[in-house]
Amino acid sequence: MSQPTARLVAALKGKTLSFVTAESCTGGQLAALLAADVRLGPHLERGFVVYSTEAKHEVLGVDPADAERRNAVNSEVAEAMAVGALAKSRADIAIGITGFCGPREADEEVGLVHLACVPRGGTPVLQECHFGDIGRQRVLDHAVAGALTLLIHAVSAPASHSMPDATVG
Repeated sequence: MSQPTARLVAALKGKTLSFVTAESCTGGQLAALLAADVRLGPHLERGFVVYSTEAKHEVLGVDPADAERRNAVNSEVAEAMAVGALAKSRADIAIGITGFCGPREADEEVGLVHLACVPRGGTPVLQECHFGDIGRQRVLDHAVAGALTLLIHAVSAPASHSMPDATVG
């Protein structure tokens, strides 16, 4: 078990919180990681994989104008994905992930990932990550680890669901 998953298991001890994932660039890797762990799987309420801009709009209600801007890799889209996933689930906490994992196309910044963690009734926490052009799989791994860290903060936050600002880069 990786260190972030072990920390999430510890943070969840005695809690019945559930998660919903809204993943683009990671293609369901976060949901798969949660489901694969016998201690985290029960906390996964559901997951959405919305890779295309059309899917983000059709499935999660992301504004098409936001989705078209920077090929749907921006903080507004990550937040809208999480908010939409929360609205379409019974989960307590949603996580949205969108990014450019490579290879480079046009003016994309390979390694740019936007994360959003939205607790039901709480304040969204947005994180912009600049992992660099370190290889597609490593960017994906870092994106999932960043999402796990946001979940740990959300689970560890007081009942008010306030979470610290998080930045990576």
